[in-house]
Amino acid sequence: MYRSMMHVYVNGSNEAVEFYQKAFDADVLAKHANEDGTAIMHAELDVYGQVLALAELSEIRKYLGITAATNDAITGNTMQFCLHFGEGKEYIVQKIYDVLKEGATIECPLGPCGYSPLMAALTDKFGVNWCIFV
Repeated sequence: MYRSMMHVYVNGSNEAVEFYQKAFDADVLAKHANEDGTAIMHAELDVYGQVLALAELSEIRKYLGITAATNDAITGNTMQFCLHFGEGKEYIVQKIYDVLKEGATIECPLGPCGYSPLMAALTDKFGVNWCIFV
């Protein structure tokens, strides 16, 4: 296998690229907009050595000819992206949380849990489910 990546489909892809760049101090590896530049057809961000790819959901559906009327997640098809940074990286988890919590639904606020001295779980404003911990 050449590589694996996390891939999310969002509404508001231009904003999402900037949001995730800020949250993860990410470099943009690739960014391809639709013809009028209003949405991202495919972008890749370097998130601490891992690739986070994203695309505008409505544009991808148009491109693929999908006419489904709903953007709801399907049970069994909902995923959570877990990022484990390890001891001594609390500052990274805190920084990411401080950005991702904007407009998010917090499932587990930042704090200790049974397996980590610092952990949080949330669904961000783009509907992406995250778990971050040391």
